[in-house]
Amino acid sequence: MRCFVTGASGFIGANLVHELAARGHHVKALVRPGSDCRGLAGAAYEPVRGDLADRARLAAALRGCDWVFHVAASYHLWLKDYAPMYAANVDGTRFLIEAAVDAGCSRVVHTSTVGCIGLPQAVGGRLVPADEQAPVAEAQMGNPYKRSKWQAEKIARQLAAQGAPVVIVNPSAPVGPRDVKPTPTGRIIVDFLNRRMPAYLDTGLNWVHVRDVALGHILAAEKGRLGERYILGHAEGNWTLKQTLDILAELTGLPAPRLRIPYAVALAAAHADEFLARWTGKPPKAPLAGVRMARHKMWFNPAKAIRELGLPQTPPRQALADAVAWFRAHGYETRQRGAPQTRAKR
Repeated sequence: MRCFVTGASGFIGANLVHELAARGHHVKALVRPGSDCRGLAGAAYEPVRGDLADRARLAAALRGCDWVFHVAASYHLWLKDYAPMYAANVDGTRFLIEAAVDAGCSRVVHTSTVGCIGLPQAVGGRLVPADEQAPVAEAQMGNPYKRSKWQAEKIARQLAAQGAPVVIVNPSAPVGPRDVKPTPTGRIIVDFLNRRMPAYLDTGLNWVHVRDVALGHILAAEKGRLGERYILGHAEGNWTLKQTLDILAELTGLPAPRLRIPYAVALAAAHADEFLARWTGKPPKAPLAGVRMARHKMWFNPAKAIRELGLPQTPPRQALADAVAWFRAHGYETRQRGAPQTRAKR
């Protein structure tokens, strides 16, 4: 197939390009000028220089393509001005899908997020991971990033109802190789490796190997039902952050933090951090949106994707091990192993 991938230099996008190329597909990869393309090293692809605002270039690049993977998104938990993020995530999604329909593309896979799915609910004292049918409304989208992705997914569903060949995928918390930036989930691992995580919050994520997420996109193009959404996660990947850090300790030989920060303390610190950010213009180290999301355990049930798509289920421990190995091999562990913890002078 001739494939077009937006967000190709990003974490999921780069892994998707590699998996498509490995399967013999011809890949056109949209990359912005100046993008860090280290994640694409070694993959066979045709670069298309531009961004979602360059509509004439996009329309021309889509001609002759069979599959379109819309992975690109502006992902920020804090900005001084959120208008460009809405323009990229919402307006860009509408244009790309409509342009793909005009170009005669047979399938459009839209990458959303589990943040657009309802939260897990406690049943009989047990937290039940949420699936695609979990009730949710835009009012529950607690920050501009989630609202913009919700609005983008809403557009994708509306266009699918009008006949556009759209399938929606909702990745959970991917980890693994080629996390160049790194992403917020990858940052957890990098901070752990460099012992910049003295404490933790009582939260949780659904960990999934980024390779499985990339393959889930391809399987959605091959087998996904039009207009449907699929959680790309791992059935055994619902771990608390404490469990995750303990596994990282086993994998790396480094100590896991023992101090748990009360949510109220983290929230107060985030408010103060953002207050300073408004004056300095520098992004806060702990965005308020991130702390608020951490109040809930983001646990999800990918059974539908496993059943209908055949989503692979690489063990989450292996996903974390592959991420650790990649970060270490590419110089992200800047602190010397075995170096003593530094202590503030009194």
